[in-house]
Amino acid sequence: MNKIVDIKELFIDNTAVSEIQAKLPRLFRIAEIESSRAGKIGMEVGSLREKVIGGLLIYKFGEANVNTEIPITESETDVIVAGKNLSVKTITGNGGVKAVWTVDAESSKNFIDNYIPKCDILLIRIWWGENKDSLFFIPLNVQKEIFNSLGKEKYLKMPKAGTNPRGVEFSKESIQKMLQHHKTLKIKINWIKQDIPYNVYKRWIDFWKE
Repeated sequence: MNKIVDIKELFIDNTAVSEIQAKLPRLFRIAEIESSRAGKIGMEVGSLREKVIGGLLIYKFGEANVNTEIPITESETDVIVAGKNLSVKTITGNGGVKAVWTVDAESSKNFIDNYIPKCDILLIRIWWGENKDSLFFIPLNVQKEIFNSLGKEKYLKMPKAGTNPRGVEFSKESIQKMLQHHKTLKIKINWIKQDIPYNVYKRWIDFWKE
C-alpha cells in the first residue's frame, strides 16, 4: 500500500524537523553567495531559495510526488505536492510578503480584483543571527478564514495609486493572523550565518573541463 504524502510530515516528523533546522541556514547562505556580486545580493536569490525548498520536497517525498514544472504564467502556485498546489514564499526578517509579483500597476489591479486564496503556503522567514519560528505551513482553509474575516481591502496591502510596486503584498495584519493561527504549523530555526568557502564558478569550470 502506497504511503499517503502530506507536507505536514515536515513539521511533525522529528528527523525531518532536525534536518531542516540543521541544513536550511547553510543552503540559504549558499543561495545568497550564488546570487551576490560585489557584496550585494541580487533579486534572483528568491528563485534560488525556491529551488532549495523544491529540492527538500523532492528529497522527502520523491520525484513522483513533486511537480516543479509549473508554467511561469501561474501567478501563485510554485510547486505541486501529491496533487496539492503550494505557494513557496521566502522573506528576510519582517519584510513584506508578496501575494504575487507583477510587472505593472494594471497587473496588480487585475490580481486584486480577482483575488481569493487558492493554495497552501509554505513561508520561510530568514532571521540571520537569531533563533526564531521561521518555517511556516499556512493551510488554505486558514487563509480563507482570515480573508473572509478581514475582507480583501484589509487582507491585501493596496498599492499606492500611480506607483508600480512590482507586486501585491499581504497586509501585516493578515500575515500576523495567519502565522498565529492554531492550525498553522511552524519550525523554529537558529540562523547561524556561516562563512562558507564556496566558489560560484566551480561547477561551470568543471563542465568546461568535461
